[in-house]
Amino acid sequence: MLDEMGLTVWRRRAMTTQDAGEPREPDPASDWSSLLAGIEGCQRCPLHATRQRAVPGVGDRTARLMIIGEAPGAEEDRRGEPFVGRAGQLLDAMLAAIGLDRHNDVFITNVVKSRPPENRDPHAAEIEACRPWLDAQLALIRPAVILAVGRVSAQSLTGSSRTIGKLRNQWHAIGETGIPLRATYHPAYLLRRPPAKAQAWEDLVTLKRYLRAAA
Repeated sequence: MLDEMGLTVWRRRAMTTQDAGEPREPDPASDWSSLLAGIEGCQRCPLHATRQRAVPGVGDRTARLMIIGEAPGAEEDRRGEPFVGRAGQLLDAMLAAIGLDRHNDVFITNVVKSRPPENRDPHAAEIEACRPWLDAQLALIRPAVILAVGRVSAQSLTGSSRTIGKLRNQWHAIGETGIPLRATYHPAYLLRRPPAKAQAWEDLVTLKRYLRAAA
């Protein structure tokens, strides 16, 4: 978990590196074609046998914000795009409220790229099998911050078994990358429990402040 002091140090270190004029790695955009082909042809877990389409993700490949959900649902499986339908519409509205949209400065994906049968939660083995694809996306995009939406996403990314209610409202760091992460409720949960929207809004406001400061 990152406290506010640790988050400030991380941000200053990243800004200092950029200001020092250190050479950046070559633009990795040319690797996206092989990454997408790998995801679409992946057979690392049994989910490939029941999916209609793989769902790699959508959005800005140089995004400062990466939103990571749990797994595709039926409509996502049909269209090949994450967060569509009612939950997707709510997510779009949440992003619009902080001046963002799914195609500009945001990249949206899931920890699992194929739909689990009957929209069940993905199994731990399925998440583990799909993790290299997510790690590759993180390496290509190099986001400034991550928003994990939903319990499965938050737990798998933080390595914690705590509830989403206990994981939100604080900063976490992702593995060796140290990318700051904030957790919040899944839009599908918010549709079922509208009172939780107030807490989700708090998470978005914190995220907006961080993005503004990091800029």
